[in-house]
Amino acid sequence: MPNKTFKILSVDGGGIRGVFPAHLLYCMKYRLGINIEEHFDMIAGTSTGSIIAAAVACKIDPGKVVAMYREHGPKIFSRKKPWLPKKVAKYQPALENLYENEALQTALVETFGEIKLCEIPIPLLIPATDIGNGGVHVFKSAYQKDYDRDGNVLLHQAVLASCSAPTYFNPTKVDEYLLADGGLWANNPSLAAVIDARRRLNIELSDIRILSLGTGHAKTCYGVKSNRKWGLLNGWKGKEFISFMMSLQAQTTHNYLQLMLNEDQIIRLNFDSDCPLPLDDCSAIDDLISNADRMFTHNSAKIKRLLSVVQGE
Repeated sequence: MPNKTFKILSVDGGGIRGVFPAHLLYCMKYRLGINIEEHFDMIAGTSTGSIIAAAVACKIDPGKVVAMYREHGPKIFSRKKPWLPKKVAKYQPALENLYENEALQTALVETFGEIKLCEIPIPLLIPATDIGNGGVHVFKSAYQKDYDRDGNVLLHQAVLASCSAPTYFNPTKVDEYLLADGGLWANNPSLAAVIDARRRLNIELSDIRILSLGTGHAKTCYGVKSNRKWGLLNGWKGKEFISFMMSLQAQTTHNYLQLMLNEDQIIRLNFDSDCPLPLDDCSAIDDLISNADRMFTHNSAKIKRLLSVVQGE
């Protein structure tokens, strides 16, 4: 693709916090007046980000994605044993997942129907983790002629696998693979997308432009006191440890790309929070939308430059 920039949309994982990047895309569509899918040459999304990435690839209105989070979020994150006392419930993740997969699967089937990966023309990457074989697993649409593993995989299956976060949901079986959340290694999938664009599509690094959308960063600190019990639930703070690992991966990926690319080649839209940002707190949806609206307002000029958008295009 000589003399043409290659634009990548990358969306982080983060559970219900996916409403933040979903609303950013809503603002891009309706306040910049663009068809989002027409402005990107590759789309990548992990976990909740895979829902958003798949929706863009399928030309689903981002407003419908935001509505999906509102409607299905409380059902998806409904504890399987709500009757457990709080003192007992905090130990539940040590023995079983917190939530059933069925409500999430229902929402994904309603959204994506029977679409297969081979039916998606735009390059789409959905990272997952192959826990059966102890490796990574990346679902891809049919943009490589010699790559036929995922062609008949239903899109909603790939997304469900990428969303299967440890302690939250059971792993997902897709064909011969047992898969879990791609956020274990690629919560920010932008680097995976750049590598694929470079190696598989022969795109020069200098031609790449990236819009990287985060889902919020809550700083987790453990202090320097070492003489404590370092169990998963007490010392490592249970679910906060999962968010901690995913946040570190997302930050590191962005740092790598900043070293690889020029400043004008990548925009990272994310926010910091002084409070914890649970992956399953549906009461935060309105705050996330407000934060996204503010983030878009302050960065719309940068987005237009990156995408070479003319207002009303």
